[in-house]
Amino acid sequence: MAEDIVIDKAVFFDHLSTFYNAWKADKRTGAGVFGGVGSIVILMGKTDEANSFQKANSIHFWLLGYEFPATLFVFTTESMYIVTTAKKAKHLEPLKGGKIPVEILVTSKDPADKAKAFDTCIDAIKTAGSKVGTLPKDVSTAQGPFADDWKKAFGEGLKDIEEVDISPALSAAALSVKGPDELVAMRNAARACSGLMSEYFVDEMSELLDEGKKISHESLSNKIDAKIDDSKFFSKMGKLPPGFDSTQLDWAYGPVIQSGGNYDLRLTAVSNSNNLHAGIIVAGFGVRYKTYSAIISRTYLVDPTKAQETNYSFLLNVYDAVIKDVRDGVTAKELYNKAIGIVRAKRPDLEKHFLKNVGAGIGIELRDANLVLNGKNTRTLKSGMTLYISIGLTDIQDVDSKDKKNSTYSMVITDTVRVGETGAHVFTKDAGIDMDSVSFYFGDEEEPEKAPKEKADVRSKAAASKNVTKTKLRAERPNQLTEGSEARRREHQKELAAKKMKEGLERFAGATGDGNGVAQKKFKKFESYKRDNQLPPRVKDLTVQVDHKASTVIVPIMGRPVPFHINTIKNASKSDEGEYAYLRINFLSPGQGVGRKDDQPFEEPSANFVRNLTLRSKDNTRFAQIAQDITELRKTALRREQERKEMEDVVEQDKLVEIRNRRPIKLPDVYLRPPLDGKRVPGEVEIHQNGLRYQSPLRNEHVDVLFSNVKHLFFQPCAHELIVIIHVHLKTPIMIGKRKTKDVQFYREATEMQFDETGNRRRKNRYGDEEEFEAEQEERRRRAALDREFKAFAEKISDAGKDEGVDVDIPFREIGFSGVPNRSNVLIQPTTDAIVQLTEPPFLAVTLNEIEVAHLERVQFGLKNFDLVFVFKDFNRPPVHINTIPVESLEGVKDWLDSVDIPFTEGPLNLNWSTIMKTVASDPHGFFVDGGWSFLAAESDSEGGSDEDEESAFELSESEMDASDESSEEGSDFDDNASAEASEDLSGDEESGEDWDELEKQAKKKDREGGMDEERSKKRKR
Repeated sequence: MAEDIVIDKAVFFDHLSTFYNAWKADKRTGAGVFGGVGSIVILMGKTDEANSFQKANSIHFWLLGYEFPATLFVFTTESMYIVTTAKKAKHLEPLKGGKIPVEILVTSKDPADKAKAFDTCIDAIKTAGSKVGTLPKDVSTAQGPFADDWKKAFGEGLKDIEEVDISPALSAAALSVKGPDELVAMRNAARACSGLMSEYFVDEMSELLDEGKKISHESLSNKIDAKIDDSKFFSKMGKLPPGFDSTQLDWAYGPVIQSGGNYDLRLTAVSNSNNLHAGIIVAGFGVRYKTYSAIISRTYLVDPTKAQETNYSFLLNVYDAVIKDVRDGVTAKELYNKAIGIVRAKRPDLEKHFLKNVGAGIGIELRDANLVLNGKNTRTLKSGMTLYISIGLTDIQDVDSKDKKNSTYSMVITDTVRVGETGAHVFTKDAGIDMDSVSFYFGDEEEPEKAPKEKADVRSKAAASKNVTKTKLRAERPNQLTEGSEARRREHQKELAAKKMKEGLERFAGATGDGNGVAQKKFKKFESYKRDNQLPPRVKDLTVQVDHKASTVIVPIMGRPVPFHINTIKNASKSDEGEYAYLRINFLSPGQGVGRKDDQPFEEPSANFVRNLTLRSKDNTRFAQIAQDITELRKTALRREQERKEMEDVVEQDKLVEIRNRRPIKLPDVYLRPPLDGKRVPGEVEIHQNGLRYQSPLRNEHVDVLFSNVKHLFFQPCAHELIVIIHVHLKTPIMIGKRKTKDVQFYREATEMQFDETGNRRRKNRYGDEEEFEAEQEERRRRAALDREFKAFAEKISDAGKDEGVDVDIPFREIGFSGVPNRSNVLIQPTTDAIVQLTEPPFLAVTLNEIEVAHLERVQFGLKNFDLVFVFKDFNRPPVHINTIPVESLEGVKDWLDSVDIPFTEGPLNLNWSTIMKTVASDPHGFFVDGGWSFLAAESDSEGGSDEDEESAFELSESEMDASDESSEEGSDFDDNASAEASEDLSGDEESGEDWDELEKQAKKKDREGGMDEERSKKRKR
């Protein structure tokens, strides 16, 4: 073994804990996956290239990251025993002292040492129970003196112990569901596969056929084989992450090239020495990245016959149907039955040519024999599993072929995918499979002059631009790939729109809506005094008085003091005419029609309301003071009402149940956002029985977050960022200090630039290249350590809150895009269940399954950016806007929306979403009966009305857009805007009162405008 081997202790115990938890849960529940075994034996003989990556060495790679030949693993429910040589044992020494005891038994050339170690393992197996789990297939192929000695000791010492095949349990509990790091490795392997296929093999194949060169399948395979060592090729290849290391790549399968009538679609196939032949060309290979595999196969049609084109189109249909059903909770046999059902229903003649399975599990093992997707396997797919989906037809006879010798052909499409909660994530989708991407045509003088019209039409698209490049076989590939992908996406969006329409009609069948798109308000009554003796003593003077304690203005009317609660008063003003001062008090009453705030309901139609009162006095100073007191009292009442509304959704949490019998798990030196009042000092986060507690070192302050209130838990690493983050998005807001927030964030800075290591002195020597390199290396190590620490803590939070459904979600930076959800331009990153912006407050966290539709605004030629609007299933919730997204991200945003099954539309204008949502909420069933969200798609076809002066109900002015953006953001805003908004609302209330005639004119004008807006809205809807 090499001296530089370092086993990641954190990964080892993380994986081992996962395995043990599944084993113990199986014993507890009696599920029977482990067959009731009390111990498990994993035997590795000497390295055998012919039988690489079976279950035994897969467990080695999964736990240790390396393969240790001539090594024995024995697991009991209490501990793990490792029997190996002294040289290998020194690499395993750091594993001692973990939460699961690991005992290392060292053997030597002395048979007595080996026998003693084996006896210890046999005693542990006997003590553990009457059943032991083994891998019969791997044991039978294990070779070497060490393996032979163990087999002999096992046979003699455990005659009464029942052996159980443990491979299904290892697949289910350890190898099938991948963690984030494993998924990253598989995604990198898949990207390498896609790049080799689309950016090398296709170009090489088409050039060879175009120039008429003869080359054997074997020689072409060797050229692809050599390409994996070309680091320059991968450095130029797109869609690879910055940290991609091409030296970690290795072949898992192939490359295999087949054509000319000889095809074998099994993973054991190899390229033969026959020459590359035009017609049906099948290419497939698998690549490993850090021992994790991805596989890809493509079928290329060179001058295909009509029957071949038809069969490939049908194969695409079957593939699409299977991919759509790959999701959490589906059984393996359901996928196969879906595929074979389509074949039997639409093309029964192809049933005998269809493959016996549609794929299998993939990971460290190229093919997991316990997760084969056939008609008998009842294994249930889980989110995080990885599969290869392989849809193929074998040995089809082409009656239209002129070459009778090579008239048999096969077709296959193979992709590596991840199982998601709601669908599949295809890792190898960059290599296109649509007809445009895989079809090649000669189109030269050899083609018959009188070709059928239909075939000429099919080929015209490819022939139109085939002479632009060197090759005359194919059209411009980037355009073809885009057009094919766009067609599939468009078709999928039609299905989503139809599904959304059906759901809307079913969901709101019989619903009546809320009349005008907002909750119907009730007439509020305010009581100033319950008894006469509560009135202030000075009311006997019959003067105007402001009672601040009762929030009331007392006005003498007809010789009696009449109290008016401040919530019934709109404003008060004072004016002077001659020697008299006039005090005018305007009241809130229905039907005024003088502004958006005129939302007072009628309690009864026959009720009469006092609009205003005017009082006269010679005491100018007193009236000025009264007007000022009324204004201040009104401001106070508005501020109090606003605070009450803000606090409506704040729910008092249950008490945190602290851990008493042991020290809680802690994450030290973290900062809190939003911060507690006081100095910015780091505190620590503790995991307790039912939630988290952030403990500040100042004044013993703390913040509690209960697991029952956690909606999302995010971990964002510090790659390309200055901080590493654990972010909690809550179901209902909580109070942190005086702030209400739905987002609580724990972070630590990833850079040490704030520390001056020179002690504020000039350095005597400048940094050299070596020092700079060491500093960069140290920075990378520190960042990696931070990520590991925070990720491990986030997973512990998830484990503690698993009963409440708390799960860690990590943003996908590679598919992120920049935009403006609030005030500044930030990076928006999708996650598995949400789309987030966690770096800069105010944060954004939108749950994907709460989104009804997405609409792309300002999508038109010439604009450099566009806007994205999310409309929620709760129609009373304001839509969320993400503005100013660069147009370069348009296709990426569309692909992401389509991949997570969110229907989207696009249009050239910004729409007035407040008006639209009021219309939808007023009669949701009628809205869907009249076409639902289809009007958004219609917007993209029209450029607005012909009358330029007429304002559309769907257009927003810039000021309205800004206002709607601020009101629609989801997440907490740490700016204290309450006082600013209150003063803004009151600025208009301090207007001087108009006379009665002026008020009537304004009301009539408002009514006319309201009727016109309603009519225009109805026309647009029709």
